[in-house]
Amino acid sequence: MNDITPREALNFDELGFDTAAVRAGTLRSEYNEHAEALFLTSSFCFKSAAEAAERFANSEDFFTYSRFTNPTVTMLQDRLAALEGGEACIATASGMSAILSIVMSACNAGDHIVSSRSIFGSTLNLFATVFTRFGITTTFVDPNDLDAWRAAVQPTTKLFFLETPSNPLTEVSDIRAVADVAHEAGALFVVDNCFCSPALQRPIEHGADVVVHSATKYIDGQGRVLGGAIIGKRDFVMGKVFVFVRTTGPSLSAFNAWLMLRGLETLPIRMERQSANAFKIAQWLETQPGIKRVWYPSLASHPQHDIAKRQQKTGGALVAFELHGDTPEAQRANAWRVIDQTRVISITGNLGDTRTTITHPASTTHARVTPEARAAAGVTEGVIRLSVGLEDPNDICADLARGIA
Repeated sequence: MNDITPREALNFDELGFDTAAVRAGTLRSEYNEHAEALFLTSSFCFKSAAEAAERFANSEDFFTYSRFTNPTVTMLQDRLAALEGGEACIATASGMSAILSIVMSACNAGDHIVSSRSIFGSTLNLFATVFTRFGITTTFVDPNDLDAWRAAVQPTTKLFFLETPSNPLTEVSDIRAVADVAHEAGALFVVDNCFCSPALQRPIEHGADVVVHSATKYIDGQGRVLGGAIIGKRDFVMGKVFVFVRTTGPSLSAFNAWLMLRGLETLPIRMERQSANAFKIAQWLETQPGIKRVWYPSLASHPQHDIAKRQQKTGGALVAFELHGDTPEAQRANAWRVIDQTRVISITGNLGDTRTTITHPASTTHARVTPEARAAAGVTEGVIRLSVGLEDPNDICADLARGIA
């Protein structure tokens, strides 16, 4: 693209993941900067009217306008594609805009989606309310019931959507098994890999057609900016998603992409350390008498422990646990007490940060979901979600113990 070219074409399939996280996709201008440059410009100049016409006609191959082509964003896209093992990537303004862009690129009015019922609250509302206004319907199923996935298929089914591990209960689904069902139905199979990141799980290797991220979470990793990403085969990503994003404009800013490039450099070591911390905290939570249940994929008690061992490198950094209570009101009171007694942990709905965060999903991330949908997904009033950071896990346990006691 233009005068900004890689020093050499490296094949990151032949290099380690850690190397790709630091160097994949790097472009250098004529100034030969070492760190990735931040291109804060809305548009790019041309040598002539003829060149402008040519480059707008082939806009995916040239830098013309930052709503759809920007060097800093391109570097992030190329790096994420390399890390996920995909052919192409489009970055968007947020994870939700990434999911919106996928569905609007793949589906038309009258089409049908089959989705796991165990998904982020805003994703569920997008499928259940927003898309229905455009004639796109969704059937929600138990993510680990393959017969339910098959039974939900209709002649108009165009897309399967799976989030694994799920938010907030870390349910793990067999990606390969669901992929087989999706492909039997002729459907595009999309996997939300936000909560593992490519450092721990690469869904394309297990049969996914498209991987989607809220890059706001572990890709950035420090709670600074919003972003989303769509990775998959070039014909879909560049042939359909790029056209949609170019036209409608849910684009990622160059500044946000620049910060995420820096975040990716530490992704492998962050995920390794945060996963280790989360495992220690989950083990400790299982010993506490005030805790009814703990969900963490690396625990032997987790319902999908064997699947997680097969397709994830570690259990990840999310831990969910449920408090006792005779009534939903009592459960909520107990959960809020634990949250309010913390002093070290940040009370916030975000996750994936280097700082440990805590939230009550039923009244925050899943508050706009119907009570029936929350109950079906197992999100009770007693559930607390913990996103474990880089602090000393003993300090996090001590912080939680204050309220649990």
